[in-house]
Amino acid sequence: MLFCSGLSFCGEGLGTQLERALSVFDDDSDTEKEECRAKNARNNSSISIKEEDQSREDNNVRMIRNNEDRTADVEVDEKLYSRQLYVMGHDAHRKLMSSNVLVIGLSGLGVEIAKNCILAGVSEITLCDPIPPTWYDLGANFYLEDWDVGLKSRAMICCPKLADLNKNVKVTVAKVTSLHKDAELLPLVNGKRCVVVTVPLPNEILYAINNECRKVGACFIYTIATGVFGKVFCDFGSEFIVNDKDGENPATSQVETILPLNPASVKVLEDEGRHGLETGDYVSFSRVHGLDGALDDDTKQYEVKVTGPYTFELVGCDLSGCIEPATQGYITQVKRPTTISFRTLFEAEEDPGEIVPTDFAKMDRPQLLHLGYKALMEFASRNNGNFPAPGNREDVKEVWSIAHWMDGNGILSAAGSDEKRIIMQLASGSRAVLSPMCATLGGIVGQEVLKACSGKFMPIRGFLYFDADECLPLNLLPEDDVEARECRYDSQIACFGEEAQGAICNLNYFLVGAGAIGCEMLKNWAMMGVGCGRRGVIHVTDMDRIEKSNLSRQFLFRNSDINAFKSSTAANAAKRMNPDINIVSYQEKVAPETEIIFGDNFYEKLNGICTALDNIDARLYMDSKCLTYNLPMLESGTLGTKGNTQVVVPQLTENYGATRDPPEKSIPMCTLKNFPNQIQHTLQWARDYFEGVFKQSAEDVNSYVKNPEAFLDNLKGQQNTKLDTVKNIHRMLVEEKLKTFEDCVKWARFKFEDLFVNQIEQLLHNFPEDQITSTGAKFWSGSRRCPCTINFDPHSSCPDAELRNHLAFIISASNLIAKVYGIEGRTDEDYFLLVLKMIEVPDFVPKQGLHIQADESDTNAQSGTEDSHDVEFDKYVNSLPLPSSESVPLLHPVEFDKDYDDHMHFVTACSNLRALNYNIPTEDLHRSRAIAGKIIPAIATTTALVTGLICLELYKLVGTAQRTLEIESYKNGFVNLAISFMTMSEPTPPAKTVTTYNGSEHKISAWDKIDLHIGDVTLRKFIKHFKTELQLDVNAVSCETKTLFNKYHPLYNENKHPERMKMRITDIISEVTKKDFPPNKDFLLLEVNADDYTSQEEVELPTIRLFL
Repeated sequence: MLFCSGLSFCGEGLGTQLERALSVFDDDSDTEKEECRAKNARNNSSISIKEEDQSREDNNVRMIRNNEDRTADVEVDEKLYSRQLYVMGHDAHRKLMSSNVLVIGLSGLGVEIAKNCILAGVSEITLCDPIPPTWYDLGANFYLEDWDVGLKSRAMICCPKLADLNKNVKVTVAKVTSLHKDAELLPLVNGKRCVVVTVPLPNEILYAINNECRKVGACFIYTIATGVFGKVFCDFGSEFIVNDKDGENPATSQVETILPLNPASVKVLEDEGRHGLETGDYVSFSRVHGLDGALDDDTKQYEVKVTGPYTFELVGCDLSGCIEPATQGYITQVKRPTTISFRTLFEAEEDPGEIVPTDFAKMDRPQLLHLGYKALMEFASRNNGNFPAPGNREDVKEVWSIAHWMDGNGILSAAGSDEKRIIMQLASGSRAVLSPMCATLGGIVGQEVLKACSGKFMPIRGFLYFDADECLPLNLLPEDDVEARECRYDSQIACFGEEAQGAICNLNYFLVGAGAIGCEMLKNWAMMGVGCGRRGVIHVTDMDRIEKSNLSRQFLFRNSDINAFKSSTAANAAKRMNPDINIVSYQEKVAPETEIIFGDNFYEKLNGICTALDNIDARLYMDSKCLTYNLPMLESGTLGTKGNTQVVVPQLTENYGATRDPPEKSIPMCTLKNFPNQIQHTLQWARDYFEGVFKQSAEDVNSYVKNPEAFLDNLKGQQNTKLDTVKNIHRMLVEEKLKTFEDCVKWARFKFEDLFVNQIEQLLHNFPEDQITSTGAKFWSGSRRCPCTINFDPHSSCPDAELRNHLAFIISASNLIAKVYGIEGRTDEDYFLLVLKMIEVPDFVPKQGLHIQADESDTNAQSGTEDSHDVEFDKYVNSLPLPSSESVPLLHPVEFDKDYDDHMHFVTACSNLRALNYNIPTEDLHRSRAIAGKIIPAIATTTALVTGLICLELYKLVGTAQRTLEIESYKNGFVNLAISFMTMSEPTPPAKTVTTYNGSEHKISAWDKIDLHIGDVTLRKFIKHFKTELQLDVNAVSCETKTLFNKYHPLYNENKHPERMKMRITDIISEVTKKDFPPNKDFLLLEVNADDYTSQEEVELPTIRLFL
């Protein structure tokens, strides 16, 4: 007997199975029975069915291909999708724009998936759910309100609100009367690229939808969230093409040598890193010097056999006939499509095979949950489609009994074990729809939909199970504690009880950042009820304003919100989702200068801090506050399809700043100035040039004009930069003083000649192409690429990015310098071509004796003596115009903004021209923006996932009834949706140091402090207290980075400052910092260095907290 939820048996046709299933789920529906019989009759006509299926499949494929053809040339809105395009790429995004998606079920999980797909920009999404909302739905569906319960369908309610997320996506509602009628559901599959079922349906309905997807070439996904448990299943067909299996940028390296052998042997430049290839990979070459031009075709692909971290062979490539080896060139990995196959849901249910793990501490959990969900569905089939009531012991025991009955693989051990607890918890909370779980699974499944539509990244092949059972009590709560109250928190009450829900509502949390993660967090918190109690409140701060590029992932914002503050807009949106939420918004950054707002009184009232930040410095600052006030911290971040979460628990885990990533490697200055070999080098050089010419020089001019004496006095003390600074001021006020836009065009043309012709001629004058070093090696070899000048041609375009860089440089540079001088610009090409014809460019003669730095070890780049610099400095100062003159107006500095096309047109053109100087592959505007702007790729799916994981940790921080959580109960997470990888791990405990003071041994960590309640005493009394109470002899006292006392240092000891011994600590701080002591400080954090009074050995002390 083949068991499938107790409904299907060997020998029965699909129609019979459907009829029996529907009779169980809706015994009173004669119409449904008739439809089942009609379906059974159709199934018996096998020949006509096959012909009909083939016709339907052909039509669906034709529809999908027609959509793709129509969208192939559609322009992508790079402003809206800019951050997502750095994840998906233009080609994959165009495929999204041609894809239609069907979502069946609009409870919390369904609306989350639909939201993510709409933000991503699919062509059309059809919502299918005729069921009215229940109170359980309000726990996760952020578009439902109290008065929606029991009224019109979830799909109808959510449709207009989902459509408002992205006007480029068509959102419709399918006209169906029931989710249990395959005759209504199956026709909806036609024309869809992906079908997602997000609510529990009878297996036979699921199998029928899955089979229909197979017939018409659509991808099928089934996912449900039940309490803190969830599952995902994917079937993308027998032959699904994956165009990019991991989402990583292609590996790139530079040629050191390619030996003319059979097969050809390649060695890459070691100082540029390992090649990062594997045997079987394919590569292409460009700009190769040597080998008689054998590798000039940059479209040809070569298979790789790796022979070492810096070497590989080209399989089947015979270059033994070439005379000379190659000595330079670029290598790029070529990603090739992969075809993979899936099994149907029917096949995988009985033999799930290898299930994607999500927690390596729970390696046996996926198989257990697979069995548990089968038992749960069997219970539903016996109980008119209903899951167990929360806390109902009889229902839960029945599910456990069914699991035992279905356990043919010996998964369950003896009763009372952990397996029984998991099955019973799964059953007890199965009606609950929790926002964090929906966010987690919605992020995973949302990305699977994008994979189905685009062929980008590796899908889940079969099942994925996820759970957060650590949130739950060890034993089932009493039924009256978890029964429904007919309120929006019924789902959470079903899992955690009424007391825990009260604690959640009365939380006082500080959310730092209201961007993508911040928006998702507020949505989850509104659904959970965080800050909705009488004593609860959420504080959210973000100093940024909303931009168009935010709209594709920061889903609380709309077009009408552009330029509004993120924090207040997000707070208002959260208030609309849950009117009971108490939320206060700020537009302040978190930093020492805002501690008058966020001071002791503020932090002491908090239950915790959640960071939603995009920079390390702010995270470290908040980490210091968590250490100071003993607060938990919820931290998360994303990078494209990758995401990480970290929960910080006082005394239990290490703090955020305990471990840090190494600093980013900087580009040597001589490489930037003279020897670039990568597009990253030329883009950094172009951006530096932008900042220097259009911003810094203009600011220096303004500083001089406003207060020349003070500015020049300050400048004289900057020996290394003063001459260059005064030269730039003289250049802008005297030599290049521009009055008309024609002057600006002429200025831009001369700059082109100086940057891309004259400076290159000077470099080649100093280092000719045939230059030999002192060791006998060629100077222009390895990473040094011999440059060449560029002849100006306004009609020229580069072959790589197909950009007219010459003319683009002139137009963008002219308009930028015009803005600096307050001159009206223009962009009509004919005008520029006309003016350029009239400009005569003087010939350049290389300077003799000019020193150019050859490498970082060359310290003789500055010529001349200090005295000669001073003389030249004075000469330029004396020739500057007097600021009092009306002819010296203030300039208008231009600050670089990566999202301004005018700025990026200049940086891209400038970078590409320099790349052409050095024969480096150029880049288009989109890619240049990412590199120069250091843009972090982002997509809504990853953001939703990490916030879901973080909110699950918040449940644990609130507290779990009947359970004391140890460190292994908390989870840090790392995910990579591109490869369907997810792992949860135990946090690291804090590092402890053993020290002895006051006669006893102490184990201290960064969380520990010595609290002193002695008030704002004098320094003398402070030191005396350590001697008398702790038997410690104080050597030094500091506050933050300021030294208050050091008995061994002549500048800080008692002899130097005897008056300080009589001063209060706060007065000393005011004297040292030259600032008034803030009035809202309740205590000071002091670092004290001391010796044991008896042994005179140094004692390591924790931070001292002195209460004032």
